[in-house]
Amino acid sequence: MNPELDGRRTSPLVVLVHTVTFRQARRFVPAVIPLVAATGFGGGTTTVVALVVGVTLLSLGTAALSWWRFRYADGPTSVVVARGLVSRSVRTVPNDRIRGVEVEAPPLHRLFGLVRVRIDAAAGSAGKDEEVLVDGVSRAEGDRLRTAVLTHRATTVPAADGEPAPPPAEEEFGRFDNRWLLYAPLVGGYLAVPLAAVGALFRLLDELPRRFQPDLDGPDLSAGGIAVVLLGVGFLLLLVVGSVVGAAVVNWGFRLVRRGGSLVATRGLLTRRHTELEIDRIRGWTLTEGLGMRWVRAARLSALVTGLGDATRRGQLLPLGPRAEAETLGRRLVEDPRPLTAHPLAARRRRIVRAVVGGLVVAGAGGVATATLGWWWVLALGVALTVLGVPIGLGRYAALGHATGPGSFTVRSGWLVREQAVLQRRAVVGWQVRQSFFQRRAGLATVLACVGAGRGGYSAIDLAADEVAGFTAAASGDWAGTFRS
Repeated sequence: MNPELDGRRTSPLVVLVHTVTFRQARRFVPAVIPLVAATGFGGGTTTVVALVVGVTLLSLGTAALSWWRFRYADGPTSVVVARGLVSRSVRTVPNDRIRGVEVEAPPLHRLFGLVRVRIDAAAGSAGKDEEVLVDGVSRAEGDRLRTAVLTHRATTVPAADGEPAPPPAEEEFGRFDNRWLLYAPLVGGYLAVPLAAVGALFRLLDELPRRFQPDLDGPDLSAGGIAVVLLGVGFLLLLVVGSVVGAAVVNWGFRLVRRGGSLVATRGLLTRRHTELEIDRIRGWTLTEGLGMRWVRAARLSALVTGLGDATRRGQLLPLGPRAEAETLGRRLVEDPRPLTAHPLAARRRRIVRAVVGGLVVAGAGGVATATLGWWWVLALGVALTVLGVPIGLGRYAALGHATGPGSFTVRSGWLVREQAVLQRRAVVGWQVRQSFFQRRAGLATVLACVGAGRGGYSAIDLAADEVAGFTAAASGDWAGTFRS
């Protein structure tokens, strides 16, 4: 297929979108700034207007040229994309290498009735080159392209009577309940945005003239103390409200359905995203629980899909919700071989020792500092860290576990963020067994299951060394029995 002759162009309206966002022009700005400085333009309104008009025209020209030079074509065997302003590139991706498709509509795209189609193509490249991006097609064309590249056939397949085949029936797997937004303040990712906003607010206050800044060190200490308390309360409220709003913007209207052989997730308030994953490429799932989320029995569920880029976002099956709901949804895809088997007591001793050793070092240094410099607080800090290390070590041990089943296996670890991975036996492409000096003395080993999905490997930490062979054979097959030697 020749994309120059048979390919499709995106909508001309995308030129306006890219002009406003300076999508193509941004790469030329670093080269334009020295040229503008060399001309010796002076200040004033005329210069500002000239720069604005010049940059806008540059953005318009590059956006129009980029649109004219971009073509895409989807056929029965591959997807072809041709692009490039100066140097021309043509990329062909076989359909059997496509791992997933995401259709997203940012606010400006929605204004013009356009969408972006991201095709995840694990074709042996790395980074962003694993994505094929078709930016600026109509909603109908985006749906057609998404269906075509995932089913590897045309969207209108004739039925036996010559009529188009009906669309596959939908089966709802999950729907986001807005009450689950109350979990957001317990998730670190949702707290990042309000924390950044608070930092920006403090920088703004620091730049204000002195007469507009609150006086916290005035003669009335009680008034200053009240102001500090009010600022603290306001800070906490901002974090809570900001995290809830951030979670709502990202996950609003989340719905997961099964449509034929695919899982389709839609979500987003400002930017509406439509992500589709082939069920045949799903090899398992992960259940993630932060420390705060465990207090309220909440969790996040993600699918492990072979070759899927940006799996943390695209593979989400339940962005936030009750743990029972997430477990039920995960079991519909891959059975969870519970109950988990606890790791040996030597693993518990090892977790505790690793947790308290830092405190013991500080306490030892504090003893010397107390005797020589009188710094008793260093010793107190070391003792506190040592005592605190015991429950932390017990918590880390309690998080360890593994289990095997007829067609799947599971491993779990983590304390601040506890993660349980459930994987199909066929997902394993290799095993790696590691033993440190101290693990050998304790009769323990860490077993890493190498898989072609998710982050590439999932570990059973501090497993009994004499159980490694049995676990690997039960979790993947007799070919892993070489560990018996």
